[in-house]
Amino acid sequence: MNFAIVGCGYVAEFYGKTLGNYPELKLVGAYDVDNENLQSFCRRWSVKPYRDLEQLLADSSVQLVVNLTNPRSHYEVTSQCLDAGKHVYSEKPLAMNSEQARELIDQAAKRDLYLACAPCSLLGETAQALWKALREKVIGRVRLVYGNFDDGMIVPKQAPWFWQNETGVAWPAKDEFEVGCTYEHAGYILTWLAAFFGPAQSVTSFATCLQRDKGIAVDVMTPDFTVGCIEYADGIVARLTCSLIAPKDKSLTIIGDEGVVNVPDVRNERSPIYVRRVPSTRWRNAVERRVNSLRRSLKIPGSDNDWHFWDRYQYARKSPAHLVSSEKPVDFCRGLAELVNAIREKRPCRLSAAMGWHMVELIEGLQYPERFGFRRQLTSKFAPIQPLPDFQ
Repeated sequence: MNFAIVGCGYVAEFYGKTLGNYPELKLVGAYDVDNENLQSFCRRWSVKPYRDLEQLLADSSVQLVVNLTNPRSHYEVTSQCLDAGKHVYSEKPLAMNSEQARELIDQAAKRDLYLACAPCSLLGETAQALWKALREKVIGRVRLVYGNFDDGMIVPKQAPWFWQNETGVAWPAKDEFEVGCTYEHAGYILTWLAAFFGPAQSVTSFATCLQRDKGIAVDVMTPDFTVGCIEYADGIVARLTCSLIAPKDKSLTIIGDEGVVNVPDVRNERSPIYVRRVPSTRWRNAVERRVNSLRRSLKIPGSDNDWHFWDRYQYARKSPAHLVSSEKPVDFCRGLAELVNAIREKRPCRLSAAMGWHMVELIEGLQYPERFGFRRQLTSKFAPIQPLPDFQ
């Protein structure tokens, strides 16, 4: 299927680098308001540069548009693309508020168009294998989830406004700070939980800006720390933390009646999955007691927290040939390929706009708790998501 990209900024390179995994996808052109970024991207990937969005949308050969603009432009650009009769795959978030997200869903439905939204890491081997483990009751009935997306204190000392991708495009620091780390990152964990447990029922949260000196001027001071408790059906509760303050931690831990399962890094699509049975065997308990006693007697840092045996959950890894890099083992084009296959097969997309709407409603509650009395009852719903065939 022919598609074009709108927005040739920092993340566009990641789509280009993983496009080779999907021969059914054909990138034909791109547009960006920054002509330098546009020309650089189009030269690198040998595609047509459009002079403006109108020219791109007037091209009848373009069936699908990938919206990689900054988050505050997502709603406007996606709406224009839908008006022009194009299917749309949008980077996260679908919109900056739940009302606009719902408008886009209605707009797509009226025109019988597909609308899907990143992130697509839910389709990765690690997320799918973890989901399978939960369905197999590896840890029994799930009770509690701890999710973290802490990026470390990147400002001001790490000067991220100087970060560049391989083509020299700068990381959009000002926009990232003004949009907020919760809008940018919470979806990486929330989409997994949406697949595992269905729509959330409510979110109770706290948010604040702890590091006001970002190192560069910003027009809006947005929370750089949020923590929320999210309630799902069957009494499951998830605690999700996002920050630009705490040491880097992108882990997910799920606690059940019979054990604990852990993914050390949700942004590594080749991450191992660890399982710890509770209670453990008598032999393991004896070894753990002795090891922990020795650690405390030697005053080893961190010995206040007990050490435990963990087993690896074995799953077949069929990682694609092209990931962004060893430092970013992610396939950004998974979601785009899922959308194209859904269109061809005339079936629901696993990254539906309805789930994107639900993500926005949740993230609003996390980042702006004062708007909803600090506990928000959620109204958005989405159809159950189906596992990938290899993990059913």
